[in-house]
Amino acid sequence: MKDIQEPDDLAEPALRRRAVAAAHGDAPFDVLIAGGTLVDMTTGELRAADVGIVGPLIASVHAREKRADAAETIDALGAFISPGLIDTHMHIESSMVTPAVYAQAVLPRGVTTIVWDPHEFGNVKGLDGVRWAVEATRGLPFRTIVLAPSCVPSAPGFELSGADFGGAAMVEMLTWPEIGGVAEVMNMRGVIGGDPRMRAIVEVGLASGKLMCGHARGLKGADLNAYMAAGVDSDHELISAEDLLAKLRAGLTIELRGSHDHLLPEFVEALKTFDHLPQSVTLCTDDVFPDDLHANGGVDDVVRRLVRYGLRAEWALEAATLNAAVRLGRRDLGLIAAGRRADIVLFEDLTDFPARIVFANGRRVAEAGRMVLDLQHSAPDALFGTMKLGALKADDFRIPATGGKVRVATIDRPRFTRWGEAEAQVAAGYVVPPPGVTVIAVAHRHARADDRPRIGLLTDWGSWRGAFCTTVSHDSHNLTVFGGNAEDMAAAANAVISAGGGMAVASEGEVDCLLPLPLAGLVSCKGLAEVAKNFADLRAAIDRIVDWRPPYLVFKACFGATLACNEGPHQTDRGLADVSTGRLLDTPVLGPLD
Repeated sequence: MKDIQEPDDLAEPALRRRAVAAAHGDAPFDVLIAGGTLVDMTTGELRAADVGIVGPLIASVHAREKRADAAETIDALGAFISPGLIDTHMHIESSMVTPAVYAQAVLPRGVTTIVWDPHEFGNVKGLDGVRWAVEATRGLPFRTIVLAPSCVPSAPGFELSGADFGGAAMVEMLTWPEIGGVAEVMNMRGVIGGDPRMRAIVEVGLASGKLMCGHARGLKGADLNAYMAAGVDSDHELISAEDLLAKLRAGLTIELRGSHDHLLPEFVEALKTFDHLPQSVTLCTDDVFPDDLHANGGVDDVVRRLVRYGLRAEWALEAATLNAAVRLGRRDLGLIAAGRRADIVLFEDLTDFPARIVFANGRRVAEAGRMVLDLQHSAPDALFGTMKLGALKADDFRIPATGGKVRVATIDRPRFTRWGEAEAQVAAGYVVPPPGVTVIAVAHRHARADDRPRIGLLTDWGSWRGAFCTTVSHDSHNLTVFGGNAEDMAAAANAVISAGGGMAVASEGEVDCLLPLPLAGLVSCKGLAEVAKNFADLRAAIDRIVDWRPPYLVFKACFGATLACNEGPHQTDRGLADVSTGRLLDTPVLGPLD
């Protein structure tokens, strides 16, 4: 089937005739990559070979020095010739830059294809947000397979975002030619329990014949079988080596993600128990913060770290190329072979993987770590003005209560949350948070419901000497504030509200750092270097007001604390929500103690 997402049609008869002639020696190549070492993704060999290109097509892979007739010859001596890298699951919005800026960051590193789930834009701007995601990637020399967000919001009935995608929205998105499938199905309990909304979304996705991507965090046994039997066939939410092996054995495609670095060493050790890399192992970034993107790159950095942790370089590259292409059903990608698309990277070595030259569709797009093409940037008016929330007061971050002492519900532990209870004093009509408890507040910002902040109490989140506010708050992206006192929480929140979205740190009643993200409250209009610097400054500011305890109590945990689709209690704009039990509390106050 013709791939209408591509700017160049490999089935075009004149192109194929030219390629056949060049391959047979009856015509010169457009480009000859000569003197390099081919990384063979089918055999795992490193072998000497030259590669001839005609237009966007690889026409020939042959012995060194066998041919010299080409309009341009690239000296690949000392370099390793690899297919372009493929990121099988990611969110550009997590890097807080536009698609053009993201492409400019990763193309020079050898990343030529990404699979983008724009559910952050979908949750804030609905179908218009997804349309913009598609439009913003047009014309880039960078393959972006956009997926249709399946869970907007991620936990219906427990939270509200800026839109609500049911089966009809999925039908519409899947008719768009640029949409490559259904994005991660996060409402796991809805799928397993046969919720009509999720059943409709999954059935529409299956009928389209496109990708059906998963989010199977914590699922095992009967739950995992039921989730897969519904039609979902991939996962990136691995929690341990045991989980990785169980899901490989279950038959899921694994999108091994780089955003949880503390798990990668044990994943490597688990994979090394096999005598070959399972074909179902691919790589993804999921989320990359702007300073990490600027310093380390995208899925190329996942490859680099896996090799550092002991995985064979050939296996890491295979996961990021051929295995990924097989997963995507893209027979034109993932292999340096005659008849394939000329997405090619020349790596200087197989340790640090610096890219000497990058080709996309046969065109040289980057060299020595820099783009050789200018990319068009866009920041449409439609993504501005999404902070539909007025200024807040300190009392908005306090929990009303009567009496002298109350019993309160708590959300215990970052990431793997569980319910807890505590006793709290009441003073002047408000709960006094118990010692060691962090306050979390979530206020609806999309004008689809009341915007009164819902307050929760977190344990094992350290001692906060100030407050942090963010509108990047997965996945409904409501205004979320963490803090040790109401005054600093109000100061941080109002700074973000005035900026039209973003992040802020406050202490002693003053704003210490502000990162404006005016595009949907998620993304900056600025270039990557500036956004990375501002984000690094914000990291430093929050490090001064809270002491992190890796691997779970880390800065990144702030952005997932509202991810209500995951097991256990989470704070949302509707209250304390737990999809696994169906529990939803408007307030953490459970009752009086005197």
